[in-house]
Amino acid sequence: MKSKQFLQLIIVCFSLMSFSVHAAAPQPQKAISWAQDKGNLLLDTFQEQDLAQKYQNLDELFLKYVDLDYIGKFVIGKHWREMDKTQQQEYLSLFKRYALAVYKSFPLTFQYPITFSINNAIASSTYTDVFATIDLGGNFQDKENQPQKINVIFRLVENKDGIKIIDLTLAESSLILSYRNRFYQMVAEDEGDMSWFLEDFATIVSSTEKTNQQKLEEDQQ
Repeated sequence: MKSKQFLQLIIVCFSLMSFSVHAAAPQPQKAISWAQDKGNLLLDTFQEQDLAQKYQNLDELFLKYVDLDYIGKFVIGKHWREMDKTQQQEYLSLFKRYALAVYKSFPLTFQYPITFSINNAIASSTYTDVFATIDLGGNFQDKENQPQKINVIFRLVENKDGIKIIDLTLAESSLILSYRNRFYQMVAEDEGDMSWFLEDFATIVSSTEKTNQQKLEEDQQ
């Protein structure tokens, strides 16, 4: 698996986590502890050998730590108001299925353990940035054939449900905004017709789910 694919997987796993409206910046030490704990939990899940169990564990992580309604509204942005209530409910249902299906399209098995370290945390008035380095170990090498490492910034907020990730920065790119750009492009390709968009989105979700099921069946043979 190429390192680009792993970066895409990191995007899927972390950029989908979000928050409710009323949120504040967690204290830096608390944010560091949270990031360390949840990062270890995610990496431990990657090491699960049984693919069905791995899918189940990752689904549970998403459902526990992701506000899918909020992030779904965020990535569709201004087009949310262009849908009637029935379309909005259909979209949110599709988005939940999409979120739980899209990460499964990436390879999820690594020959060597992946590790990470927390470098620092800086709080602002509304969020806390946690700076980390992910060591891809022997799975990938850089141009000098050395184990590849990537620097990431996790942006955290805290609300009544606890600490959540609201954004992830890789190479100075906000990943949650990249998802919004992707959905805006999908709407534009359907000439702004939200009915067409929902039909195409449903096709994408169903196709991804079907591919994932085939992969799981092949793994179990």
